[in-house]
Amino acid sequence: MGNIILVGFMGTGKTTVGKALAKRLGYRFVDMDDIIEEREGMKISEIFEKKGEQYFRRVESEVAADIPLRSGLVVAAGGGAVINEENVRNMKRNGIMFCLFASPERIFERTKGHTHRPLLNVGDPLGKISELLARRAEYYARADHRIDTTDLSVNEVVDRIEEHLK
Repeated sequence: MGNIILVGFMGTGKTTVGKALAKRLGYRFVDMDDIIEEREGMKISEIFEKKGEQYFRRVESEVAADIPLRSGLVVAAGGGAVINEENVRNMKRNGIMFCLFASPERIFERTKGHTHRPLLNVGDPLGKISELLARRAEYYARADHRIDTTDLSVNEVVDRIEEHLK
């Protein structure tokens, strides 16, 4: 079987669900942001600050291009990885894509206090979340399946993904 790619906005559960799903399926969990940080030798927030979002997106695309070369992975893609159509094609080439989504309020609750979220270090983070969700909606719609994580536990989300895989 190919890879399982989890996309969606920050705070929707990609990493937490991805780790639980990988464990249940006997797959290897990979977080694209972790790969980028390791490759660049700095945190995502530092990359944004020192090199800019455009540079970050270029590195993110390089990582997305490597994903289909391997199998048996559960991949947590960065929240904005789907903005680039080539990234989506690359990730889907050897995988099935699930978009995890949640209400802006739930995302805010899950991410408040996380200082490593460069796009939310603004005066009105809830407003920024709503704005970015609206702007990215058409991109997230490219996923093969969508799962609302707003009121679900991690195990419930994993169960739903498994149902789609059958």
